[in-house]
Amino acid sequence: MTRKRLSTAVALTATASLLAMTACTTDPSVTEDTGSPAASAPAETTEAAQEWFSQALYDEQFEQRTADFQGDPDQPWLQYIDGDMTDTANFAAEGAKKVCFANASISNPWRQTGWITMNEQLKVLQDEGVISEMETRDAQDDSNTQIADIDYFISEGNCDAFVISPNATAALTPAVERACETGKPVVVFDRGVETDCATTFIHPIGGFAWGIDSANFLTSKLQSGDKVVALRILPGVDVLEQRWAAAEKIFEEKGIEATDYFTGADPTEIKKIISDELAKGDVQGIWMDAGDGAVAAIEAFEDAGKDLPVMTGEDELSFLRKWKDTGIDAIAPVYSNFQWRTPLLAVQKIFAGEEVPAEWVLPQKPIPAEELDDWLKRNEGMPDGHYAKFGGEDLPGYPEVWQKRQIP
Repeated sequence: MTRKRLSTAVALTATASLLAMTACTTDPSVTEDTGSPAASAPAETTEAAQEWFSQALYDEQFEQRTADFQGDPDQPWLQYIDGDMTDTANFAAEGAKKVCFANASISNPWRQTGWITMNEQLKVLQDEGVISEMETRDAQDDSNTQIADIDYFISEGNCDAFVISPNATAALTPAVERACETGKPVVVFDRGVETDCATTFIHPIGGFAWGIDSANFLTSKLQSGDKVVALRILPGVDVLEQRWAAAEKIFEEKGIEATDYFTGADPTEIKKIISDELAKGDVQGIWMDAGDGAVAAIEAFEDAGKDLPVMTGEDELSFLRKWKDTGIDAIAPVYSNFQWRTPLLAVQKIFAGEEVPAEWVLPQKPIPAEELDDWLKRNEGMPDGHYAKFGGEDLPGYPEVWQKRQIP
């Protein structure tokens, strides 16, 4: 099936100073937000959530959560859901090729973890004579900068393949289309755009799946009438909006009272929000659209001497360790960080003339309580900003490069 792709990955607004990472739709209205509400004020989001909600995509991602993935489960970064494939025979070529990577940013721990993994994968492919070099331009969270970066690569004329992680969905679409018009392969990953011209679009299942997993967990632990505080990074980001749209739907259906706030991932603001809500009465649950600030949310309950809530976080180790230390009732949704390996492996397949999925949907499995100890053990010695499901254990720099956070 071919359709207009809106990212199931994160598409960040150009003016955001703190980014989520942390996601295609049937064609919801997409707008770009140029600012976010004050963190201390509840977000006016019911209408916005409806704008981002797509029943068809919700249903699709609901089913994909339990889909059979093609490929080796020990290499989830190469797995995909069976679907349309792109014939790349015309791109088959001998010798090492130059990749040009237009990256949105490495401004948060999730992106930094992935960037380290990507560069370790690059070393392997360079040693194998697949890639000669990867010239990277970092947009530092600015869409205009990234548009200029892509146009620079195009005008330079020395790129054998383009890899693009878009900063914002709508804003980057024309630039991605210009890259496609060069006739060179284009790999879009993590965050999507409003065109299907790319050779492949790589992403985990998506925002609706995250929202379904997280809200279903909370509602299974809570009762009708219980209160949930939803802590959201920022508005106007498709995968984040989709996470909340799915969660809000489920909360309403289950009679859960949910109040959501935009936090900018600022721990001080998160603590203030929780403290203010606790002053109004008991809070039984915390829902988050990203793990940034999860520890601060728990600490706000501890500081107030209140019973810890049922909670969703993410697979960032700071949250997993706090979860273990407190024994909180929780789940860790995952936006698979190992996807940072996949674009370069896709380039390898493309220049070998092998088919690649037109929409390369990667596994996205939350960490439940019964797997917590295992994931903590697997990542022993890693820093708090590391992501448990980074998928780089077989790469040459493991574990030291990630432990030292050696950002290339």
